Formats: sequence, C-alpha cells, structure tokens
Amino acid sequence: MFRHTALCVSLLMPLCANAADAAPTADNEDLHTLSIRVRQLEQQPKPQPAAGSNTFNPDISLILSGSYGNLQRNPAIPATGFALSPNNNGYSKGFSLKESELGISAEIDPQFRGVATLSLAPTGGLTAENAFVQTTALGSGFNLKFGRYFSGLGYLNEQHAHAWDFVDQPLVYRVFWDNQLADDGVQLKWLAPTDTFIELGGELGNGRSYPGSSPQKNGSGSGVLFAHVGDDIGISSSWRAGASLHQTKQSNWANTGVPDLPGTVGGVTESFSGDAHTAGLDFVWKYAPGGNTAVTNFKLQGEYFRRTQNGLLTYTLNPPTPGVTDSYSVTQSGWYLQSVYQFMPNWRAGLRYDRLNSGTAQVGVLNAANVIANYGYTPTRGTLMLDYSPSEFSRLRLQFAQDKSRKGLNDQQLFVQYVMSMGAHGAHQF
Repeated sequence: MFRHTALCVSLLMPLCANAADAAPTADNEDLHTLSIRVRQLEQQPKPQPAAGSNTFNPDISLILSGSYGNLQRNPAIPATGFALSPNNNGYSKGFSLKESELGISAEIDPQFRGVATLSLAPTGGLTAENAFVQTTALGSGFNLKFGRYFSGLGYLNEQHAHAWDFVDQPLVYRVFWDNQLADDGVQLKWLAPTDTFIELGGELGNGRSYPGSSPQKNGSGSGVLFAHVGDDIGISSSWRAGASLHQTKQSNWANTGVPDLPGTVGGVTESFSGDAHTAGLDFVWKYAPGGNTAVTNFKLQGEYFRRTQNGLLTYTLNPPTPGVTDSYSVTQSGWYLQSVYQFMPNWRAGLRYDRLNSGTAQVGVLNAANVIANYGYTPTRGTLMLDYSPSEFSRLRLQFAQDKSRKGLNDQQLFVQYVMSMGAHGAHQF
C-alpha cells in the first residue's frame, strides 16, 4: 500500500494514472503484487511524439470550493505573540467563494512533463499557484523539478487546499508559512532503491513567500533540505516520518496596523529585516483493515516546527511618525496533532488540536519600553470535523472550532464547506 503510493507521488510519472486505471481493486492487493505491477508499467515503452510535433492533449481539472463561516471575532486579528506573521487564515464571515483551482498537466516529450495550477481568487483575478516542469527519465531514483511549486518540507505543505482534511490549515502553518510555503526555484529529489521508502530532497529558491521577501539579487534567497522515510506494517498499516530545514532572509518585512498594543488606535507598524531559520518534524500513520480503504480507515498525523529570527526591528507606535530601529531576536514554535476516521463508506470524522509557543523576544534597549507583543500567552485551538463524500469527486464538510489563539478573544467558529472536482486529477500524496 505504501510503496505503490510513494512511487507514484515521488516520481510523478504518467504510469501513476495508468496504474490506478489498471488496478481499481489495488486497495485489496498486497505490497508484493503492487510492486510487481508498478515495475511492469515502468518497463513499458513510452510513446514517442512524431518528429517535429508536440501534440497538446493535457489532463485538465477544475476544483470548485466555497464555504459559509459563522465567526464571533474579526478573523484578521493575528494570533497573540505572532504580530509579525501574515496570519492568513483563508476564511471570512458569511458566504464566501473559496479558492478554486484550474489544473493542467501533460507530457512534453519523453524527458519532461509540465504541470500548472491556476488559482481563481475569491476576490477575482488569476494567479499561478504552481507552474513547473518535471523530469521523467533521469533514472537512478532522481527527479528534478523547476519553476513554481509548493515546497517538499513537512507533510501538509505540498497538498493543495482541496485535499486538506479540514477547512483551514493548522495554526503553525498559518503563522510560520502564511498557510503554505511556495517558491520559484529548483527541487531535486532522490528515491532510494530499497524496500523501505527513503526519500531525500533539496531546494533552492528566490524566497518569494513568507517568511522570505524575495530579494532582487543573483543567486538564491532561500534553501530547503528534507528527508522522508516510511514503510508498511503488515497489509493494514503504513507510516511515514520526515525532517526538514528551511532558511531564508527577510528584508523590511512589515505588518501595518497590527493590533498588538492594547488601546492603540490603528495598532502599530512593525518592520523586520534579518534571518529566519526553521526546523521541522512530521509523522503520519494510516490504518485500513486488510488494506481496503473503501469501508473504514484511520489516519493520525502531526507536525512540529521551530523558528529562530535574528535581525533588526523597526517599531512605529504612531504612523507615520518615524520608527525606532534596534536589534530583535525570537525563537518560536508550534505543533498540531490530528486524526481522521472514516467510520463508514463516504463518511469521515476528524479531530485536531493546535498549539503555539510565542517564545521570549530579545529586544534592543531602544525598543525595550515598547510593547512589541504579548509573549506570555499560549495560543491554542481545538477543531471537530464531519464530512460526507458521495463520490471521490465531491465533498461536503461541517466544521466547528474553539479558537483561543488570541488572548481575550475566544472565538466559536462554525463552517460549512463544499469541494467539487471536475476532470482528470492526479493522485494525492501518501
């Protein structure tokens, strides 16, 4: 179960779709049988385009998503102690069109494959969420990706919004990665030729998304290293664990009107320049009786990230009054643990707990008298989820959250969401 999924996701070759079509009862097959089937597909000759032609026959998909949110508090207020983070929660009060995705993928030639995911923003406009080229024939377990992509760090980061098990991302993803870390650059992965799943990878990018600030210079603005290992436990269980490192530079990253100083009309303006280093651990375990996920299955996953920022902070109490600049450093962390249980066909229930540690900031003497943020509070959140999927192409979800991420602003949050998929769509990661 794990080996088949890992090969499809890690190599991202056309044989993944063929394997799924050829083996509709793959969930009932054992690992040995699946390994043989995948190797047979890998050995099949790839179609060669006619000389001088490049026929465009892409797989096209469209994901439609929307929600209704009932919130007691303003969702734009940041988590206490994380005023410098974007705190993008991705939802709003009332009815809202969520991010919809138009996906296009196709073989370019026997050496390359192209993938583009265009995001249709709720407020209008079209942006390139992913747009990359990927090799298909490097061999020896290597795979090269270049363009714009979601980073391979952690577990959730590579998943598109329609594949999330909850309406929103965990708190740690919101404050550390502005929901997801994406970059323009190059990624190299290596899949070890072993029975145990072992994957190593590295990335160099321009640091375009938070916590980076996309410096205009030659070379790279960010770097990522990650490693994943996993295996099957009998025919019913599979697991994967990982570790990742990320580093980038921030240049004049600013949040305007941040309400982290009680009683200050309009909040304050904080601008940070310096280094950001983040380390993370992730783990996921899946269980399906007899390897058959169609009836019941269970998934347990968790991630932990720890970030250190060192640099200069400019703190402006009454914009546009000139701010005060001095040294600033802080180490913060966050984690979540969640489980999702499919208790009968088409029905799932989920539980998630989030927790952040705002750390202790070291503030230069010039800013010592200013209240930068409340670092003595521990933001938390508990979430319950129930969803119904009439088919693999549609999902309806009900979610309730007790949000205590902002001191003195406890929030009872209720969401109703729909996610609908049309057209061809590749396999999701393990």
